[in-house]
Amino acid sequence: MNRPTANRSTPKRSKAPDGEVIRKSRTPRRVLVLGATGYIGGRLAPRLLQAGHEVRVGVRRPAKLEQVPWAGEVDVSTVDLDTGRGLSESLNGIDTVYYLVHSMGTGGDFEAHEAEAAKRFVRAAASAGVRRIVYLGGLHPEERELSKHMRSRANVGRILLDSEVDAIVFNAGIIIGSGSASFEMIRHLALTLRWMPAPDWVANRVEPLSVRDALHYLVSAADVDGSVNRSFDIGSRQILTYAEVMRTFAKVAGLKPRHVIALPLPAPTLSGIWVGLVTPLPFSLTLPLVQSLQEDAVASSHEVDDVIPPPETGLIEFDDAVRLALRREVEGAVDTNWTADAGELDEAAQPLPNDPEWAGRRVFTDERSTVISGVTAAEVWPVIEGIGGPNGWYSWPLAWKVRGVWDKAVGGAGLNRGRRVPDTLRIGDPVDWWRVEGLERNSRLLLRAEMKVSGHAWLEFTLTESAEGCEYHQKATFIPTGARGHIYWALVAPFHRFIFPAMVKNIAAEAAGEDGARVK
Repeated sequence: MNRPTANRSTPKRSKAPDGEVIRKSRTPRRVLVLGATGYIGGRLAPRLLQAGHEVRVGVRRPAKLEQVPWAGEVDVSTVDLDTGRGLSESLNGIDTVYYLVHSMGTGGDFEAHEAEAAKRFVRAAASAGVRRIVYLGGLHPEERELSKHMRSRANVGRILLDSEVDAIVFNAGIIIGSGSASFEMIRHLALTLRWMPAPDWVANRVEPLSVRDALHYLVSAADVDGSVNRSFDIGSRQILTYAEVMRTFAKVAGLKPRHVIALPLPAPTLSGIWVGLVTPLPFSLTLPLVQSLQEDAVASSHEVDDVIPPPETGLIEFDDAVRLALRREVEGAVDTNWTADAGELDEAAQPLPNDPEWAGRRVFTDERSTVISGVTAAEVWPVIEGIGGPNGWYSWPLAWKVRGVWDKAVGGAGLNRGRRVPDTLRIGDPVDWWRVEGLERNSRLLLRAEMKVSGHAWLEFTLTESAEGCEYHQKATFIPTGARGHIYWALVAPFHRFIFPAMVKNIAAEAAGEDGARVK
């Protein structure tokens, strides 16, 4: 088959919010993204908008899009692929459809379910006169018995290619970015376990692909001219074993070396259950995911280059892809709100507000709020700014002293460091075993813990004015490192139920004066 070549002229460009240069499409098209609430779909939609396309998304529950920042820029259709409800309407006037749906994790016979949904879709797409279908499947070796998960993905790709509509099917290995099920499994295993006994599949080879590069191929597929109707393997051109993936992740994340011990046992079901037990991912995901690791996931050719060249800046290698996925967490773990300024971060690799609960590092928090009537934020602020040192922590002084002695005994700062001055703070100041990391006078104080603990901890105080007085918000955040970090939080969490409410009550009383605070 003669393959069309991509136009290599230099079209107009625009910059994405993360600083990445996005090529403007040569021919803006009307595109439909099915699966826009999923991991890839939720990151593809804004890239298509930036390329100049008119974007419609088809989702079963539109409410799941309420928090994403691009929701107001797309046309939202309610589509149920199980029944076909809304499908024909969503395809009306559409040039290119991104079919990014799958049933893994829903339980039942997802293989038959996916095949039936794909057949229903291609019939509707042909009737609507769709020009092209784009699909993202999984890398797999040819002529080998595949796991149920990989077999289903390959079968859906064949259904799309056998339809009346031209199709481009991409096959990718593990996608590296915060929120990707494969990446999250790697993350949680590496964070939790330093010694990992694992079945023999950890010696299998994989070609990881950064989510930014996966999106590059998907967005570019809408611009390819002529008929293609074939599949392409896509990857980073860097081949690793799964054991090397684990060890490299740990190195990039700043963890102690991880030791992966390959056992001479395949045991896909047993290891899938084990992964589900030691990570927050549900069994309905870990079982098919681990079963799919029984085969190598390496590109068999680079023929995709003839149709869609790699990004001008080159394909991202695994360690850099991990670094992008972790960068926001490392540089600003407390401020993980999607609306925060990402600067030069690659947003595609960062969390989305509608990602599953198991996406991202495990973050434990304790939040308390109250309203202190009859006082302003400026009147409460001196209490907040004077915390620690001789003024103490407004709750269970003995417990704080015991914790300080413990910290000192294991090589930490303890409570002996105190404060620079008793009543004012500036960024960088020590406050006992804490350090001032953020300060907005009369508004916010952020303290980062420097105690010896297996993880990272912050204590944040926020004040806002209200009609009733001053709203006081207190938040403790802990990100554990390894199993010891999880054990530490489990041990101290019961004490937090007494310490942190007492802190709220006593700070409010101190701010209101000797007559006491009217705390709601």
